[in-house]
Amino acid sequence: MPTDLLNGFGTVYLRISYDEANDWVYNEWLGDQTYTGIIVGADACLGPLTEHTCAYLLNDNRRVTGPWDHAVDWIVRNWAPRAIAAGLTHFANVVSPEALAASSGQAMALGLHGQLHMHQFGDLEEARQWLRTAQQKAG
Repeated sequence: MPTDLLNGFGTVYLRISYDEANDWVYNEWLGDQTYTGIIVGADACLGPLTEHTCAYLLNDNRRVTGPWDHAVDWIVRNWAPRAIAAGLTHFANVVSPEALAASSGQAMALGLHGQLHMHQFGDLEEARQWLRTAQQKAG
């Protein structure tokens, strides 16, 4: 069952679910992202990663509007080490076609380089296939 996080206007800005069939956590981020919302949301996705001993995260930013680079440093320095400690090894990041959101994803990928396997995608199915291939290699 998905967990929906709401912003101050009562609108869902993040939907987190564990995809049992594929054994990955799926985050669907929606709309504009605030620094506080990103922190709360990223921390909330640690629960399913830990609970399911899940090494794979499908992070869907296709419906994000605007940049979120204001939180990249926190993600790299604070969240990522805790996610890795929880067992995360592969992070598939699907970016919005909106240029500012995509550049935030690129900044995060550069910051995480060498810490875990992360790849940025413009297509959700390509991201899913990358995770499946990683699971088959690990299996």
